[in-house]
Amino acid sequence: MPYLDTLNAKFAGAFTTSSFRDNQRVLVDAEQAPKVLFALLKCLKEECGFNFLTDIGGVDYLGYAGATDRYCVVYGLTNLATGERVWVKAFANDPEPELPSVVELWKGADWMEREVYDMYGVRFPGHPDHRRILMPSEYTGHPLRKDYPLRGYGERHNFPTVTRADS
Repeated sequence: MPYLDTLNAKFAGAFTTSSFRDNQRVLVDAEQAPKVLFALLKCLKEECGFNFLTDIGGVDYLGYAGATDRYCVVYGLTNLATGERVWVKAFANDPEPELPSVVELWKGADWMEREVYDMYGVRFPGHPDHRRILMPSEYTGHPLRKDYPLRGYGERHNFPTVTRADS
């Protein structure tokens, strides 16, 4: 994996790696992520050929055995020339989980970052349109957080009813 040589030369000590079956992962902890994530992803795109952002997703590690950080944002990258893939896992913690926006690198990150914000509450400073995408704008919770009550906070009862005729 030549991209690891490039990353080690530029970001030595800022990340660790792991693999599971054929999935190669680059892990950036919550202390390093705000400082190096954007530059690391830019390096993977421009110098290592990972020019396609396949996916951005969120994970809440609350209560997970051995987890040291609470939230994880997973970036799936593909090198379209070689078909090689890498997953970059960047971590963030409470009270204000934040990671830099990558919309500048991949326009397709726009809606994916909004979804992670909406469901997990991870903010992306630098995002051009940081508002909810799935939940109503007046919704105050983040329903995929593991500490979110199974029955909700009662916000559903405050939403206006929209009839089929009005929709």
